[in-house]
Amino acid sequence: MELYIKYQESYSRGQLLMRAFFGFFYILLPHGIMLMLLGIVGYFYSIIGIFSVLFTGTYPESMFQFQVGLQRWNLRVSARMLNLVDGTPPFGRDAEDDLVNLEVPYLEKQSQGDAIKKFFLGFFMIIPHAFVLYFRAIGMMVLSGISFWVILFTGHYPPGWHKFVVETLRYSVRVGLYFGFLNDKYPPFSGKTDEELGLVG
Repeated sequence: MELYIKYQESYSRGQLLMRAFFGFFYILLPHGIMLMLLGIVGYFYSIIGIFSVLFTGTYPESMFQFQVGLQRWNLRVSARMLNLVDGTPPFGRDAEDDLVNLEVPYLEKQSQGDAIKKFFLGFFMIIPHAFVLYFRAIGMMVLSGISFWVILFTGHYPPGWHKFVVETLRYSVRVGLYFGFLNDKYPPFSGKTDEELGLVG
């Protein structure tokens, strides 16, 4: 999995204020409605996908790409509302964005043994990740709130803070992909890239 959110050397104070005061109307509302409606389709696809993996070891590819497209779209919106990047998120599951992207490789075959384990024990398996993500999410929201003022006065997002927020999002997406039966690689307790974790090559 590759999750990319560009770090900008400078940020627009004007766009920052626009998102703060009007972001609900021109970002969250239109994108949220579409994501909610498509999310209903995604919910039924996820049910089909889960049982498909359980019985065949394969998640239907068209449904897989649909789910990843929703994740990608949601990530673009989140990145703007968390002030990680400027600009307006493009509409659509397949829209391109130079600042934010998510790539998830499709697995032709998944482990049915892992799928059975997740199906019956998933609630217990996710607890430690939920615990870690809960505290990371608190830290992320605190840093995002403070970073608003830092950007407003300096035009810069502290690099270390940006990295922490991006890694929290990456960690969360990894957990969602695994427990959503979109891959069978148990997620590490980290938001670092696959390359940094030695999961590629």
